[in-house]
Amino acid sequence: GSAPRGGLVLLAFHDLTPLRRVEEMRADFVANASHELRTPLAALSGFIDTLRGPAREDPAARERFLGIMQAQADRMARLIDDLLSLSRIELNAHLRPEKEVDLGAIVRQVSDALQTLARDRGVEVKTPGSSDPLVVRGDRDELIRVFENLVENALKYAASGKRVELELSRGEGADGKAEARVAVRDHGPGIAPEHLPRLTERFYRVDVTESRAQGGTGLGLALVKHILNRHGGRLTIESVLGQGATFTAHLPLVEPPRQEIRAS
Repeated sequence: GSAPRGGLVLLAFHDLTPLRRVEEMRADFVANASHELRTPLAALSGFIDTLRGPAREDPAARERFLGIMQAQADRMARLIDDLLSLSRIELNAHLRPEKEVDLGAIVRQVSDALQTLARDRGVEVKTPGSSDPLVVRGDRDELIRVFENLVENALKYAASGKRVELELSRGEGADGKAEARVAVRDHGPGIAPEHLPRLTERFYRVDVTESRAQGGTGLGLALVKHILNRHGGRLTIESVLGQGATFTAHLPLVEPPRQEIRAS
């Protein structure tokens, strides 16, 4: 018989562009991570060959090469640690922390812990004294990681400025709600404007050689961004070449409960 007329045909269209973009990003990430691990591995392999050959009978050269090998191994360990941390944070991205913590106490703890590094670099770290608590909902260890990364970056890449300042303040977020702000300000060489939008990308570096020489993994600011995102916050970066840079973490403040006013 003839085919029935007037039937309904349902066509479904799926835009695969976002999926392809995610796959491309994942492929780029794996390629970049592999490259970052391959570099210190190649250095280690080369030094092992040298120690087995020309440097075998040279104690001074042997000690120097062993020191370089240790630094490369340490860099690999930091890179793997950062990769695992980033993976864990992304896995928990949808889980908002619920515990209340005081940002001021965390910032002062980080500053105290990094005083030795600051002295070694000849940099003074100025930290605000005790003030009214800035209470946010957060994972204490993750927030410590945020401010460690930001202060360490300032000490490593802006030591020429001789001063790093940490500032805590309250403000109003884009949604009109109260937010805590922690600014890490340095007085180093500053960052060119074309680099600013890409600083939180994985493995993006302004100066690859300098970053690796300082032991950087290329993941520090990516970790900062993802941790702040998980906390409902964000990172802003301001810089003028020759005048330093300011990295500011914005986090939602815990609003104190409103007290009811009762008529006497």
